[in-house]
Amino acid sequence: MKSPKQQTDIIAKISSEAVKAKTGKPWAEWFAILDAAGAKKMSHKEIVAVLGEEQGVGDWWGQMLTVGYEQARGLREKHQKPEGYQVSASKTLAAPVEALFKAWHDARARKKWLAEPITISKATPDKSLRLKWGDGRTSVDVNLYVKGEAKTQVVVQHSKLKNAKEAAAMKKFWGEALNALKAILEG
Repeated sequence: MKSPKQQTDIIAKISSEAVKAKTGKPWAEWFAILDAAGAKKMSHKEIVAVLGEEQGVGDWWGQMLTVGYEQARGLREKHQKPEGYQVSASKTLAAPVEALFKAWHDARARKKWLAEPITISKATPDKSLRLKWGDGRTSVDVNLYVKGEAKTQVVVQHSKLKNAKEAAAMKKFWGEALNALKAILEG
């Protein structure tokens, strides 16, 4: 089991006060309830059911409490999802959304900053792309958000990664790739 400090670090994204304000109980009380229910031996879905059916917690907070509990109890690592690991990266660029979409969608433009092989499985112009990564196993979602006349945020989410090591490597990779994209579009 993780120390109280490690538990706090894991769930620091949402304070105990915020959890209490939305659910009626702070993290520590939810952990005690879930421990008493035997959640350490339950699947993610079963823990969510305990929170929803027995405790009346709504869907979003049920998921949030479950993930926090799983991480605090060492049942789930950072970036881990039921279907594998998932990482994300984002960058805001001084470029119009059309230029960013083209940089992703057009193979010739993409090769200038992203050498990895991908297959586009779905694209919504100037909004999003869904990609199959070259390994044929993982997927990448790309979302584009207009932040001004010539300013766009790109958010990349890479899913179904094998383990924490691969997740860390891809997190670093996407940070560097988005910096390369920024250099080309803003250069």
